[in-house]
Amino acid sequence: MKSMNIKNNFYWLKLINIKLVYFILAVFFLLSCSDMLTEEPKSLAEETFYNTPAEVETAVNAIYSPLRNNNCLGGLYASQLESYTDYCYGNGSYAVLNDFQGLNATNINRVGSIWNNFYLAIRNANLVILNTPKGTAINEADINKFVGEAKFLRALTYFYLVRNWGGVPIRTENNMREYELKRGTIEEVYALILSDLQIAESNLPEKPSNIGRPSKWAAKTLLSDVYLQLNRFAEARDKAKEVIESQKYSLVKVSSTDDFQKIFGPDVINTTEEIFYLKFIRQVAQGYIWCMFVNDAGTKLHGAGGFTSHYSDQTSFFFTNWDDADLRKGNWFIWNINRGPNSLLSKKLIDPLAVSADGAGNDYTLYRYADLLLIYAESASRAAGKPTLEAMEALNQVHRRAYGKIPTEASNIDLKIDNYTAETFLDLVIKERGYEFQYESKRWLELKRTGKAAKIILEAKGKTIAPMHYLWPIPVSEMNYNKALDPAKDQNPGY
Repeated sequence: MKSMNIKNNFYWLKLINIKLVYFILAVFFLLSCSDMLTEEPKSLAEETFYNTPAEVETAVNAIYSPLRNNNCLGGLYASQLESYTDYCYGNGSYAVLNDFQGLNATNINRVGSIWNNFYLAIRNANLVILNTPKGTAINEADINKFVGEAKFLRALTYFYLVRNWGGVPIRTENNMREYELKRGTIEEVYALILSDLQIAESNLPEKPSNIGRPSKWAAKTLLSDVYLQLNRFAEARDKAKEVIESQKYSLVKVSSTDDFQKIFGPDVINTTEEIFYLKFIRQVAQGYIWCMFVNDAGTKLHGAGGFTSHYSDQTSFFFTNWDDADLRKGNWFIWNINRGPNSLLSKKLIDPLAVSADGAGNDYTLYRYADLLLIYAESASRAAGKPTLEAMEALNQVHRRAYGKIPTEASNIDLKIDNYTAETFLDLVIKERGYEFQYESKRWLELKRTGKAAKIILEAKGKTIAPMHYLWPIPVSEMNYNKALDPAKDQNPGY
């Protein structure tokens, strides 16, 4: 398992003194819901926790806690987005999401919890950005590094918010004592994201101090993804190319389906593919609870059993049109979950030794080299108005690896550029992403971004997506607290 011994794995979470973590959580988190949303920094935190590198690092660590929370990226986030995909079905209380008609009360409450955790992470990032430059025993290099990390995490969090809710209140270090904030426009949110990432790109180190922290290459990767989201294809291409040409990353080679555990397995500490992940460990309340959602107790592939909340079906359009020789398909296996004899579960995210529901050692793979290659493939083609040799090569690297080939060497399964136009190449990239990133919380956002959601979901599931399903509702708690928001005018359509 991932050891708690620093000498064995240099896993950055193990550098955190647990007592310091609980103290900082006590300072930051043990507030009423209203107190958290007001973002009033406590004097003890301002005066005590931003003077030395160790103190600031502890404050930065507090940004990660709400993101890793079971009710955020650690679990509920993926459980929502994976229910909206062409390859997966929600089960139990998530089954209603298969209809693509918006969220019921149960799932509205769930996304409300995600919202609250995102804003708590933003609050903690704002505290670091505001107070670190005032430190009395910290040098400029450390200030820049920690502020860069906080801005990277703030940008990442707003990127999640804007894609799932649209325009949102923009809370920064400059308005922390303003309780009531209007809903920012989508353009305003992206302006902050880009500004933060450009600073992070300049200030983050070439190599992170510990595994699990962002580097400047992670900032460039996130920038390329944001540019792609904004249809700024040439900028997305160029930023992705910088990361590719750095030669700091490469795809992990596989020769069988089981070899994907070298990428996603619970004992993996770091790989050549990892650009930026949220790190978890096999420990109660420190593991990746999403793994519990996608496993079933009968399979024994998760030490604590399984919620069986998501599954696939071998008769589905997606599955029957998938080449059996693709090793990624082998992650799925038949398992009857009272959804009929054709139901499938995945062994992509498993931990037979997980110590609790939230005690699996797998990591949340936010950005890995496969992401970067496919971002480059799409953006290079769309910038040129046609597929390029470089774009096809980037896609083929991911494709080759999926068939057990050496990613960087031409093979007999290579896709040929002459067979594709600009439009059909985009479809090819979307198809490859659908195979590559299952259960990684990326598919729904991609289908929305490319404008392909309605067509693909209708084709795969026979469902017509209701307009209200494309955005989550702003939580009632925010509406009730933030009087600058008008429940009639500012709520997303349908809610």
